[in-house]
Amino acid sequence: MRPLTIIGNWKMNGSLAANQQLIEELLSSKDFLANLQGVRTGLCVPYPYLSQVSQLLAKSSIACGAQDVSDHPNGAYTGDVSAKMLQDFACQYVIVGHSERRQFHQEGDGLVARKAKACLQANITPIICVGETEAEHDDGKTLTVVRRQLQAVLDLLQGQIASCIIAYEPVWAIGSGIIPKSQDLFKTIEFIKSKFRDKLPKVLYGGSVNPENITNLKKINNIDGFLIGGASQSAKKFIDIVKKTYS
Repeated sequence: MRPLTIIGNWKMNGSLAANQQLIEELLSSKDFLANLQGVRTGLCVPYPYLSQVSQLLAKSSIACGAQDVSDHPNGAYTGDVSAKMLQDFACQYVIVGHSERRQFHQEGDGLVARKAKACLQANITPIICVGETEAEHDDGKTLTVVRRQLQAVLDLLQGQIASCIIAYEPVWAIGSGIIPKSQDLFKTIEFIKSKFRDKLPKVLYGGSVNPENITNLKKINNIDGFLIGGASQSAKKFIDIVKKTYS
């Protein structure tokens, strides 16, 4: 079995009590811990919980990550959080350009690329999300949209791209319980990888990944891992996904 990267995205969920319970369940699960060898695993959590989660994970092989970052290093940007600040909480990953940020905060391709660069400058791995809407998918524009989103990253990061992670998350699949057909997903991942030639980043899939479909998803042999939303907010589901990925 090839080594995979499995990242949980809690989105805007959690509490001090719930976070502690979830992580304690993960770290006490023999099934979970037995499958962590050779796999990179992380949890990207809301800003207020970075201190708590980073401390709870400190002695484990599970990395702590954030869900967004400013493209500025510091300054008069009220409410923003810099990559340097995230370093203080031992963040190893940051999600940038998630479709929810693009949709609800009008983040464009250029801003996403600048956020990724800010992460790299702080030695944090950016997880750069790309993906098409349902209307774009239905119109056959998947590759056109993904190409445009990736181009800004290619233009700005150039030789640093191998230090990034790309997450293909079709917007219509997120939270819907629907995933792309295997042949379509393989084709899109191959297209993404073709844009980087010999400097390949890891390419993850995200969008309604759960214990029921992970067995089929892991058979798509050009996927380097998974970005998991709702299922990562349940210790049982996250454990099941990791276990089934390596069974």
